[in-house]
Amino acid sequence: MRIVIAGGHGQIALHLEQLLADRGDRPVGLIRRAEHAEDLRRRGAEPVEFDLEAGTAEALAAVLAGADAVVFAAGAGPGSGAARKDTVDRGAAVLLADAAELAGVRRYVMISAMGADASAADGADPVFGAYLRAKGAADDDLRARAGLDWTVLRPGRLTDDPATGLVRLAERTGRGAVPRADVAGVLAALLAEPAPAVRRTLDLVSGEQPVAEAVAGLVSP
Repeated sequence: MRIVIAGGHGQIALHLEQLLADRGDRPVGLIRRAEHAEDLRRRGAEPVEFDLEAGTAEALAAVLAGADAVVFAAGAGPGSGAARKDTVDRGAAVLLADAAELAGVRRYVMISAMGADASAADGADPVFGAYLRAKGAADDDLRARAGLDWTVLRPGRLTDDPATGLVRLAERTGRGAVPRADVAGVLAALLAEPAPAVRRTLDLVSGEQPVAEAVAGLVSP
């Protein structure tokens, strides 16, 4: 499968690209900076420079032509302000969905965040509040699209621990942490076996169930 990953130089994306390449898929990572290209090539991914904040849906659709699936793994990142939370975490996700529809790519997997909510309050941290609202609005936009076979994946607190291969995946899991490498493992499984997760919003934390079993055992709502 040819799988295009928005935010191709992110930590989860780099893990995912390696997993996809190792099993014979063709990962394509969208990057903003040319100097990131070699990092993707080392993981078996094809780098494509594309600015998700400045590009058009039509231009992105040309990149997606012939793809079997897209993954949204982009984010404004630490240190960015509320404005970029909206243009990247919401706006770029919507752009990818628009482009996928134009290109006829039905499968769309969104990396969201536990607690994402378009009406989230600022609380003690206005920027984090903006982040949760942006992610929630992007999720809402995707769930409203009848033309896409979407999955919204909402990991708990992300860590850089090594992959365990053991997770809890369900519509509600409760709070918890999960290694980025295990998030990538779940994404790879969702792309290989999409049926149990299509048109589902799923929480993900570390657990006791092997990834393949967790995906295969999803209970229909």
